[in-house]
Amino acid sequence: MAAHHGKEGVVTVAGNVAANVTGFTLETSADVVEHTALTDSVKAFTAGRTSWSGSVDMHWDEGVVAQEACDVGASLAFVFLPEGNSGGDISFAGTGLVTGMSVGVSMEGMSTRTVTVQGTGALTQSTV
Repeated sequence: MAAHHGKEGVVTVAGNVAANVTGFTLETSADVVEHTALTDSVKAFTAGRTSWSGSVDMHWDEGVVAQEACDVGASLAFVFLPEGNSGGDISFAGTGLVTGMSVGVSMEGMSTRTVTVQGTGALTQSTV
């Protein structure tokens, strides 16, 4: 199994590459439903509905179309590419609502923007 360096990661928002990305997270989860019978000695569970959410960390740049599209409440197509965007690389794609945006400014550092996203449908895994 190949290892990948974080510098390979790419994010696209509404079809545009998000420039100046410094990191991202993507989380998937499933509800768990218990279906243990009264006479069972061990609990049993079944996976229920699934969901996904994520966040994208970037250096602030008001000239980047993908950053400017991330208004809170916007429904946008997101593609998360942890290996990069070359042929055969894994991608995770889905539509999500922008649920938050934070800006960080420090005296001696770069201004930053972090966008949080809640998936509104299935997250599809495929290859580029």
